[in-house]
Amino acid sequence: MSDAPTTIALVDDDHAGELLTLRRAAFVTEAQLYDDPNIPPLTQTLHELREDMARDDIVTVGAWEGTRLIGSIRVELEGQKATLGRLAVAPDKQGRGIGTQMLVAVAPYLPPEITEIWVFTGKDSKQNLSLYTKHGYEEQFEQAAGDLTYTYLRRVLGSVEVKDETTA
Repeated sequence: MSDAPTTIALVDDDHAGELLTLRRAAFVTEAQLYDDPNIPPLTQTLHELREDMARDDIVTVGAWEGTRLIGSIRVELEGQKATLGRLAVAPDKQGRGIGTQMLVAVAPYLPPEITEIWVFTGKDSKQNLSLYTKHGYEEQFEQAAGDLTYTYLRRVLGSVEVKDETTA
């Protein structure tokens, strides 16, 4: 409906309430899939979200349509590893490539020492798993957390470029 272009920018504390609302709306279908309304994106409080966003090792990137936050992704930095989480797209904007935009948008916000990106999702979240594998993430292992089992995927940065250089 909107003609506003999608822009990518960091999400700051001024938009924490909007981010919390976006995540809750986006993760309802995930909660329904697992018959669990208590998944972390649905139970996190605004105070907890603000504390998370204030951490030096957390980067939150958003997709904006005009002034509306329509997508977001959380990036946790640890040494040479970045872990993506809470990829969220507004329900009325899903299926339009915004999730893909968010995955690609992370790269410019990563420090140069990052050599691999990890992501996790519920093992039964077929659409999420498909999105990640389509973009070069490979399944590594599964881990149970209460009643949920997460699948962890990894993408090594630079591996595609190295292959291209050796064939050139």
